[in-house]
Amino acid sequence: MNDPAVTAAATRVLEKARAHGRKIATAESCTGGLIAGALTDIAGSSDVVERGFVTYSNEAKVEMLGVSETVLAAHGAVSQPTVEAMAAGAIRRSPADLAVAVTGIVGPGGGTLQKPVGLVHFAAAVRNGRHEHQERRFGDIGRSEVRRRAVLVALEMLEELANK
Repeated sequence: MNDPAVTAAATRVLEKARAHGRKIATAESCTGGLIAGALTDIAGSSDVVERGFVTYSNEAKVEMLGVSETVLAAHGAVSQPTVEAMAAGAIRRSPADLAVAVTGIVGPGGGTLQKPVGLVHFAAAVRNGRHEHQERRFGDIGRSEVRRRAVLVALEMLEELANK
């Protein structure tokens, strides 16, 4: 993703995490690894980026992150409970100090009245148990743009947590 705003945000995340001696993991569904990719595009990121989980399918969310099948059945893949379980799973299944997770409907198609195209859920977690959730409704602005904006929000959340 050759985007100056994404590069700047990723650089800030790495600098702040490095300054506090923190490692990062990502758990990505709709962004398909773009958050980890943005971070690892920066030279020297290996001292901060611990790992990335690309869990596009529900099966991957269960197997790789330990998301409960019950949570997925009750709330769906695009939901606050699922994204929070993804972030918690990334912390549990890695030595990272911080994790960010994202799941959404980027389109085209696939949306419903309750979960429209452009709906993205984010969660960030810290090993000490602190976590945050955000829901964004970007609208049907195109698959690439929803994903780009999701990367920016995820990086902002990581930057905020890396600072604390």
